Amino acid sequence: MSAPLVGVVIATRNRSSSLVTTLDRLASLPERPPVTVVDNASTDGTSELLADRYPGVDVLRLPANRGALARNDGVLALPARYVAFSDDDSWWEPGSLAAAVELMEANPRLGLVAARTLVGPGRAPDPLNTALAESPLDPRPGLPGPAVLGFLGCAAVARRSAFLDVGGYHPLLFFGAEETLLAYDLAAAGWDVCYAPEVTAVHHPAADPRARRSTLVRRNEVLTSWLRRPLPVALRDTWRLVRDAPGDRAAWRALAQLAPRLPAALRGRRMLPAEVEANVRRLERLEHGHATG
Repeated sequence: MSAPLVGVVIATRNRSSSLVTTLDRLASLPERPPVTVVDNASTDGTSELLADRYPGVDVLRLPANRGALARNDGVLALPARYVAFSDDDSWWEPGSLAAAVELMEANPRLGLVAARTLVGPGRAPDPLNTALAESPLDPRPGLPGPAVLGFLGCAAVARRSAFLDVGGYHPLLFFGAEETLLAYDLAAAGWDVCYAPEVTAVHHPAADPRARRSTLVRRNEVLTSWLRRPLPVALRDTWRLVRDAPGDRAAWRALAQLAPRLPAALRGRRMLPAEVEANVRRLERLEHGHATG
């Protein structure tokens, strides 16, 4: 039996009620993608629910919470040519997975498609859509959308071979802004990453804020600089965290979490190719202009 063209990987932890909605939506798609759920050591009966209600869904039950690395486990377990990522509170619009496959089949160096994201019952456009659509990066001739160096983890379709080629999500980051480093690594390995608004994901995030997210994002932004950016950039970003820590609890916690991870970041340090670093700097200048404009 040949491998499917496209499948879906979902990483979940203690979100069984929203996971049900996601799985029901995915089951109704005309593409009928196989689904692999990676359970990050849930304690809310997720595994039992899946076994009882979704016998056709492949389930990986991890003994510990691996954060975003659970997606790596899912990609290894799902032998589809292309892998769409959903969270336990997101799904894909009918026809979007087929559109992503068409784009990637026509573009053999296209490693990842960043989708348009609609948020909540009102289907409001995620602000990231505009940022991706207005990317200042120069696309390779023939690329079917703007070249980008970022995406939303629950709104992306990856070429499995490209994802595995770069090692997937980095083990040091765990969770929080982990997509940026993966986009950098894909670009550094010669894979294209582009925004394709005809591919649409729907995201219904929980109303309650994730208290730790700001800390994890700030920590991982600095770790990403140490892992891939020039030394002056890594020192600059670290200094900003040190500067903010006395008056910002999230920055203080991020700094405390950064310190024990720095030795591993230094061991895994690998500079981006000059053209990719130049593109990262272009994006930084644009972001800085928006912040001060």
